[in-house]
Amino acid sequence: MGIPVLIMGESGSGKSSSLRNFDTGEIGIFNVASKPLPFRKQLPKLDGATYGNIMGGLAAPKLKTYAIDDSQYLLAFAMFDRAKDTGYSKYSEMAVDFRNLINFVVTKTPADVIVYFLHHSETTDTGKIKAKTVGKMIDNHLTLEGLFSIVLLAKTDGISYKFITQSDGYTTAKSPIDMFDREIDNDLKAVDARIREYWDL
Repeated sequence: MGIPVLIMGESGSGKSSSLRNFDTGEIGIFNVASKPLPFRKQLPKLDGATYGNIMGGLAAPKLKTYAIDDSQYLLAFAMFDRAKDTGYSKYSEMAVDFRNLINFVVTKTPADVIVYFLHHSETTDTGKIKAKTVGKMIDNHLTLEGLFSIVLLAKTDGISYKFITQSDGYTTAKSPIDMFDREIDNDLKAVDARIREYWDL
């Protein structure tokens, strides 16, 4: 039973840069949008990652830690690919595809494998910060954060970068009691170590 973890935040909030302290051999990166990493260190990554090769890579994992960067592009690219499809069934199918990926991590990977979904956030009309999807139809079918036990929100003031680990009522951030302080450095390697310590992985 693997562990999916959601890391959400606006573009530029420090999601990808949170990978900076991992070394080669410690993490594998599924790079959906084929973007260069925002630091000089070279880490192993698969550019143009799709549902198929993400699940294929996780079917027999050689590492204990993986990241999908940026996972919301799996939804966005599917939306563009199906832009000419009529009807609402495509939204249900896109939601099912994303849910199946999360479920694959939970049911098909070993218990000590952690997969980080680095995902853009959006602000709703009511001012709540949540994981970005591709429209209200998907939100009606899938509450994304509900599929994760840990949801961290990346934030920056332009000087410092941090993760918010609990909701203030206006975000969907959450984590188990006493796992983290409410605000922590955006160091995903330190987060990974703490999760493994907390759950004795």
